[in-house]
Amino acid sequence: MDLNVTLILIIITVALTWYTWQNVDVMQKWIFYPYAVQRDNSWYRFITSGFLHADLMHLFFNMFTLYFFGDVVEWTLVGNYGLVTGILLYLLVYLGGIIVSDIPTYFKHRNDPGYRALGASGGVASIVFSSILFYPTSDICLFAMLCIPGFIFGVLYLMYSYFQGKRMGDNINHDAHFYGAVYGFVLSMVLVPEAIFSFFDQISTWRLFD
Repeated sequence: MDLNVTLILIIITVALTWYTWQNVDVMQKWIFYPYAVQRDNSWYRFITSGFLHADLMHLFFNMFTLYFFGDVVEWTLVGNYGLVTGILLYLLVYLGGIIVSDIPTYFKHRNDPGYRALGASGGVASIVFSSILFYPTSDICLFAMLCIPGFIFGVLYLMYSYFQGKRMGDNINHDAHFYGAVYGFVLSMVLVPEAIFSFFDQISTWRLFD
């Protein structure tokens, strides 16, 4: 197995998550805490929080998703830009997704001392939606049973994340999912402009029953 950038990110994330599970003080220092960010300028939390997870299921789901979608996006960007530039742009999609997806959360909760968030979901959503732009008719399977084309999944995902973010009825940062997804899709359009034409071309030729 090649030690590609996606796998390196997974290894680093697993290692740092495990480390902070054993060191609660570090977890509290690195977690995304908008109230603290505004008061002590701990802006690094925008990125460090993306390498932390609440529990094993949270970690597994994010890294499992990154593993299956990350290679596709990494390969596409390297194919368009070459190895070094492609990898740097891939990191811009992933790490940028982690950072950008938390900006709305920061403004929403910067005066809320009880709010904290963590996880790579914003970056993972960014990667998933980048792959949807490049390969919109490829199936995305939910719970290994229900498989639907990426462009349909994308619409449903954005609708769900938007309305759940408005409701704020659980402990999931749906805003990060929504804005990470939008960031990944838009940035990928900017990086590979011809992909938008391919996107609509692939959708136009897709049929429910072939």
